[in-house]
Amino acid sequence: MALLMTPDGPLPPAETATDEDFRQFTQDILAGSDGSDQIWVFAYGSLIWKPACDFVEIRTGLLRGWHRAFCLGWNTWFRGSEANPGLMLALDRGGSCKGALYRLPPGAVEENIEKLCRREMGRKPSPFPPRWVTVMTEQGPVRAFTFCIDRNSGRYVSGLSEAQIADVLAKAVGSRGSMVEYLFNTVSHLEQLGIHDPHLWRLQELVAERLDASR
Repeated sequence: MALLMTPDGPLPPAETATDEDFRQFTQDILAGSDGSDQIWVFAYGSLIWKPACDFVEIRTGLLRGWHRAFCLGWNTWFRGSEANPGLMLALDRGGSCKGALYRLPPGAVEENIEKLCRREMGRKPSPFPPRWVTVMTEQGPVRAFTFCIDRNSGRYVSGLSEAQIADVLAKAVGSRGSMVEYLFNTVSHLEQLGIHDPHLWRLQELVAERLDASR
């Protein structure tokens, strides 16, 4: 297995998280909460259209200081291959991001956080660990946890143009489907929530052009 590279050199290969790890991830997330019985998760990508958890309330909100970006690379299994690796969405520093907030069932918080950890943190160390953020909603500010890219993880990808990102998304296919499907599902479900992301729409247009040209 090739080593992941960082500015300081190679990182050792990531390990598969264990049941004990997932329990610890869950407790670490809970330890960062404000003690409220209302636990929210902020979704910005595939969690919007495939939540992987139970919830009792959904809101839309604006997170400042972070933006949605195809910056998590390179996926060679779920949405890509060795020949055509995929790029996944994560939150990167700067700007802002509109997304969905899910409130977890009060009587089943731990089990649902663990479900989310199993979905998002299958490898350790995680390239996009959880962190607590404040999201603005029409009903007021909401404290929520979400998943943000670790720029030092070796999985962080930056500096690509929209055209270069579209080149990747148009070709990458893995065991869970294509990056084309991933992009479409994210855009369409954001629109259903009343959220229009111009960057993702431009990427859709560029990807469509590449698919048309390849026929």
